[in-house]
Amino acid sequence: MNNNNLFSSYEKLPSTWDEMYSENEEFRAQYAGFIEYLKKTSPEKLTKKEDLSKQLFMSQGVTFTVYNDNEGIEKIFPFDIVPRIITAKEWDKIEKGIKQRLKALNLFIKDIYNEQFIIKDGLIPADLIYSCPNFLREMKGVKVPYDVYVHISGVDLIRNNDGEFYVLEDNLRTPSGVSYMLENREISKRLFPGILPKSQVRSVSNYPNMLYKKLKELSNIANPNIVLLTPGIYNSAYYEHTTLARLMGIELVEGTDLVVKNHFVYMKTTNGLKQVDVIYRRVDDDFLDPLEFNANSVLGVAGIMAAYRKGNVNIVNAPGTGIADDKAIYIYVPDMIKYYLDEEPILKNIETYQLGRPDELEYVTKHIKEMVIKKTDGSGGYGMLMGHEATDDEIKDYLDNVKKKPENFIAQPILRLSTAPCYINGQLSPRCIDLRPFALSGKDGIDICPGGLTRVALKKGSLVVNSSQGGGSKDTWVLQ
Repeated sequence: MNNNNLFSSYEKLPSTWDEMYSENEEFRAQYAGFIEYLKKTSPEKLTKKEDLSKQLFMSQGVTFTVYNDNEGIEKIFPFDIVPRIITAKEWDKIEKGIKQRLKALNLFIKDIYNEQFIIKDGLIPADLIYSCPNFLREMKGVKVPYDVYVHISGVDLIRNNDGEFYVLEDNLRTPSGVSYMLENREISKRLFPGILPKSQVRSVSNYPNMLYKKLKELSNIANPNIVLLTPGIYNSAYYEHTTLARLMGIELVEGTDLVVKNHFVYMKTTNGLKQVDVIYRRVDDDFLDPLEFNANSVLGVAGIMAAYRKGNVNIVNAPGTGIADDKAIYIYVPDMIKYYLDEEPILKNIETYQLGRPDELEYVTKHIKEMVIKKTDGSGGYGMLMGHEATDDEIKDYLDNVKKKPENFIAQPILRLSTAPCYINGQLSPRCIDLRPFALSGKDGIDICPGGLTRVALKKGSLVVNSSQGGGSKDTWVLQ
């Protein structure tokens, strides 16, 4: 069965980097094995595989929650069966670039909560730090084990039409999506059992073991009691919390399962209280401790910050790490790399305008149709303005809102995200993608799982890949 019509109807987007096709319309070498397979496989068979993937996602309960949808909150996470394939050489650069970036960001967090050399040396304005909602005064001078603040991170990358990878944002608070990376690979193994080993695709399934090892290293006890603290069943990433706890063999707990006594944290069990040594928390700073942050929070544990400051429990990621992934701070990361490491950045930032600067606000207002505007503390694709899609009235309303507190907004030029082939309605069709690799930091350095979550903007022509905004994902194959 020759399936060439799958490729003949494929329409590359103009002035966009295509992951499968090179500029001269030839297939890129890393896709050769998979293309051979597609040429031999009928559309009916591919559609059957697509249906199977949906069934597997449904039976595994791989869902996420959308907060602004009238249809009900649980949705299956859309999955595209065609993998995104990355060469060993490309991955090498990504890995080096992320390690460099995380080293600098971690040093920045340590500096900001201690000596503040970067402010004294005039690289970052003090008011930018102190006005940031993610800066926690409660973390000033707190000693953290091995000086590691960011243990788990997901750095979002896009490939522009020049073929280079750029950092879109650094997720350092409670980054999510790793369970989808693991699940996507399990589904690929079911759909294409022969192709993965033949293509020498690097494994991602070791991630839970890597994570457990990093968490265990934080304690000086041989067998520490490690728990995963979840906000509970209504959280959009609850599926992920249950999956990771199960795969690591640790307890999944909510705030009501924990109690603080004499500055130690204990878990309630049927046999009485059991001391907790390490908490992998998926609860945001603001809800972590009602005695120190949001007094109405029922998700956290009263007194947990005092226990943490005394060194009686480890919290992962450290409270206050959000200062380094705030979008207003993002602009300064290349400077941080030069300042702390005396190196040139391996991965570039996207050109970013800080709307608190009058000249930059004026420039962005003039070129609004080519810009995307984001809140500095926003996430999940909520509250953005895509200039090329917005009406004049929407632009006017949004800019009126910006002018009230312009320092809370940044703007970036709308980029040509690279596209990858997706199997949609029996056809191969290009869709915009990004990549979130997951990195784990500990006392012995940084490990990056060879793959990550490739998110896909499934709506034709859309640039928004967030699951909350109608995006999906695909498996990411990094070749040996």
